[in-house]
Amino acid sequence: MKKELSPAEVERLSEEFESATPQEIIQWAVDTFCPDMALSSSFQTHSLPLLHMVKQIHPEMRIFFLETGYHFWDTLMFREQLEHLWGLNVVDLRRDDSWNTFLRRFGQDLPETNPTLCCYIRKVQPMQIATADLSAWITGIRRDQTEQRANARILEYKRDGLLRIAPLLNWTKADVEAYMYQYDLPKHPLPEDQYPSVGCKPCTRAVMPGEDDRAGRWAGKGKTECGLHTDLFDKKTLTSEDFNLITGK
Repeated sequence: MKKELSPAEVERLSEEFESATPQEIIQWAVDTFCPDMALSSSFQTHSLPLLHMVKQIHPEMRIFFLETGYHFWDTLMFREQLEHLWGLNVVDLRRDDSWNTFLRRFGQDLPETNPTLCCYIRKVQPMQIATADLSAWITGIRRDQTEQRANARILEYKRDGLLRIAPLLNWTKADVEAYMYQYDLPKHPLPEDQYPSVGCKPCTRAVMPGEDDRAGRWAGKGKTECGLHTDLFDKKTLTSEDFNLITGK
């Protein structure tokens, strides 16, 4: 049975955690929700501080990795390296087999023709399924990353009573870099000055000097989020209007 806190308690704790360390937030989450909790990670450089903290506090925690089938070779090798180096409990999440027929016919060009639908199939729905029976989900989002994340709360209820916990929410890029330096953490193999934010290969390009860190994600597509941290994630079922929206009809 899921453990749920009252909305008032979530609001109160979220305010208190604005002045807490990420480690304190993670320890509270472990004490409150384990084992019905998981961490998600993209295994790019700015993901490393949160992974490192969780490894120190609760080494057995499940770490969800969205295996989209489109990752850079470098990302997959880095994931393998860290899994063995740190003894991580990584769980690969893949798309539902119900999409097989559709993807055999239309999937090859989907990242280009409809990246929102591609992200829904390969990221959003797999995470919805994986978290369906969990009480809490830890994520590494930060307010300084995108406009959508700027107004996020450290604790937020998502679909079906799932509590999303964002321990690094009020950290900055400088905080991440300082932690990486302090603990001498490994970095993603792609050049950080060209790939400060790494997603799927078809939807990630190198950034130009002076561009925002996420300018290389879905460039030219009018898209800045995969959907995990938008209203799309909270949809229990897709209406015809929702489907038309993500398919561009």
